[in-house]
Amino acid sequence: MTRTPRPIFESHGDFVDQDFTLGRPSMTSVDQYLDCFAPELKAIPGFLAARGYLRCYADNALTYSAYRGHVERLLLWSLIIREKPVNELKRLDAEAFLEFCKNPPASWVGSVIRNRFLANADDTSSSGSDLVPNQKWKPFTQRVPKQTRKMAEDTEEFPSADYHSSKGSMSNVFKIASGFYEYLVEEEIASSNPFRKVTKKGQYSSSQQESNSSRALTPLQWDYVIDTAEAMAAAEPAKHERTLFILITMFSMYLRISDIVGRSNWQPSMGDFRLDADGNWWFHVVGKGNKSGKIAVRDEYVEKYLKRYRTFIGLSPLPGYQEKTPLLKTLSGRAGLSDRQVRALLQAVFDNALVRMRDEGREPYEMDSLRVASSHWLRHTSATFDAPFRNAKDLQYDLRHSNLATTQNTYYHSHDQERALSVKRLGTRDRG
Repeated sequence: MTRTPRPIFESHGDFVDQDFTLGRPSMTSVDQYLDCFAPELKAIPGFLAARGYLRCYADNALTYSAYRGHVERLLLWSLIIREKPVNELKRLDAEAFLEFCKNPPASWVGSVIRNRFLANADDTSSSGSDLVPNQKWKPFTQRVPKQTRKMAEDTEEFPSADYHSSKGSMSNVFKIASGFYEYLVEEEIASSNPFRKVTKKGQYSSSQQESNSSRALTPLQWDYVIDTAEAMAAAEPAKHERTLFILITMFSMYLRISDIVGRSNWQPSMGDFRLDADGNWWFHVVGKGNKSGKIAVRDEYVEKYLKRYRTFIGLSPLPGYQEKTPLLKTLSGRAGLSDRQVRALLQAVFDNALVRMRDEGREPYEMDSLRVASSHWLRHTSATFDAPFRNAKDLQYDLRHSNLATTQNTYYHSHDQERALSVKRLGTRDRG
């Protein structure tokens, strides 16, 4: 197993231009480097998870570069130093990483910022030179006086005892690492955020933690997304009727990825749609923590989309009692899809919707959040849209939140609005 840290994420321009549907690193040298790690460290899945998170911040080159540095260090540290998959780190690991960032070893610190990748001079193939890691690149950089810089460059190391992380720098490490794990939890790649449990968090916070973004599409963006999915299904029904069904199913019932692809002890089937004695449809799931639950199904979904998809794949319009047909199948007919396959299908819809918005001359601010949307946003978007029209307790049950406060704090914003409205027209005199 390699013990030398190497760059694994490219420049901003190369990052945004790559094919994100690939289940491997797009750069051959990075793919080979990560393959050197023991299989149990899950280096490639860790890379793909980090790549997905960085994509959320790829709109701005400077923001991307800042987030890339911290996430890359965390992934390299987990593989080389901690020898654990990045999605399995615990509180003690998180605290050890923060201490590591305060005083990294000399072999991880450079005296100047270097190019991350260089052209491969040995590659004479017709396809051109593939980029290879710069052997002199280091994950950390310490500014040094000019008179000692040449000596530091010659040794290719810098005394780690002289490396000092400011409180502001450590605050960024903590914020970005914690945000990474919030993303992993939302995408069901990690079970918890170890940085939330760090003791003495105050020493890593120079100011109040920035609040989480809503992670919900705007009504305009959702209109483009659903219209795009409809258009894709009309143009290539054999391929995209299933895509439309997945999109609408996850949106209509606030589903997580695992609710539609299944878990080790449960695979969703059409028989999980069940009709009660009052004529109401419910979707029964086995959710996080292996907790069984049922979700109320809206009439429009049944009449317009469930019947449509079932008819398309040759089934009766409505599910039968204890029907065993898998909820999803591959195009070749095999039961079930992987979470990666579902994410790729949904990402294609988001990307195509974004292209339509650009082509139709929409303003940049109207498209911003769609650029970073992921599959989990469907759950947040639907709940955000529905909150003004549903009882909080009903929405809590369908979201399967264990605490009503989670639902209220996340999706109900009327309290502030009502408070502002109640004082807006009050004067300092004349209360009659």
